[in-house]
Amino acid sequence: MAGFGALIDILKKDPKKIVFTEGTDHRIIEASSRLLGSDFLQPILIGKESEVKEAAEDAGFNIRGAVIIDPDNYDRFDEMCELFCELRKSKGVTMEQAAATCKQANYFGTMLVKMGVADALLGGATYSTADTVRPALQVIKTKPGNSIVSSCFIMVRNSATGDREVLAMGDCAINIKPSADELAEIAGETAACAKIFGIDPKIAMLSYSTLGSGKGEDVDKMREATAKAKERYPELDIEGELQFDAAVSPRVAKTKCPDSSVAGHANTFIFPDINAGNIGYKIAQRLGGFDAYGPILLGLNAPINDLSRGCNAQEVYSMAIITAALA
Repeated sequence: MAGFGALIDILKKDPKKIVFTEGTDHRIIEASSRLLGSDFLQPILIGKESEVKEAAEDAGFNIRGAVIIDPDNYDRFDEMCELFCELRKSKGVTMEQAAATCKQANYFGTMLVKMGVADALLGGATYSTADTVRPALQVIKTKPGNSIVSSCFIMVRNSATGDREVLAMGDCAINIKPSADELAEIAGETAACAKIFGIDPKIAMLSYSTLGSGKGEDVDKMREATAKAKERYPELDIEGELQFDAAVSPRVAKTKCPDSSVAGHANTFIFPDINAGNIGYKIAQRLGGFDAYGPILLGLNAPINDLSRGCNAQEVYSMAIITAALA
């Protein structure tokens, strides 16, 4: 990964529109102001126009040229509600219920993506991951052949010599205790995302055991997940179950699994559950000096991503580029 330049080049060839659900947040405004100076990504801000402009003025940022859409004054709102009723007809949603739901910024923004007004969505600066994922599942839905939404983090570390190390880690944010089938799907989706960032994925299915050295149902799950992933994605280089040291250290791999093409060289890591994944990426971030980009949501029909509530404007800007590039 040569930095965000490669992703920006992708977007310059086919500029996109991204909707921000929290249009008055100062971090969103700052990132949007920066994007408005570019020619590759058009921000759409959700909120009352007067409030968004006032927030921008208070924060000292120019958002002239931004598209601002107010759910209370949207000329296609009835069309949006009709589409929402159709999407949720199995739940018996009425027009009145649809109107109440679509007034909410997270649902309104997701519906803009569904209607083709925007190509992608970025939210969550002030609300939970669940509030981003729920509308996405109900409106955008999973891709054909996928059963779940998952996530990955792209981890980037620059060396003193200017070299850049890029890794992918999944699932660190969405699925609490994925099954073997779900882990196989997570492996495939994480590998596909890794490729966008220039990673040639060598996938390690992580465990406290290396190829039978340990016992237990969690080991059995990762071994089964490895077999299912290999069957589902025969074109991918996958090994498991592997301990982390065997996955990344050529010396350890030579002892524990000398015949593996992945062991000792893994760059895409699939964790057995959210505990391990969340702890693992944060150790890499806080002690290993990696920058963490994500969580990047995987498996949806359109790019929808979630921000950390502790994010800054630079992270919003970076995630906006990542999200739009996935389109």
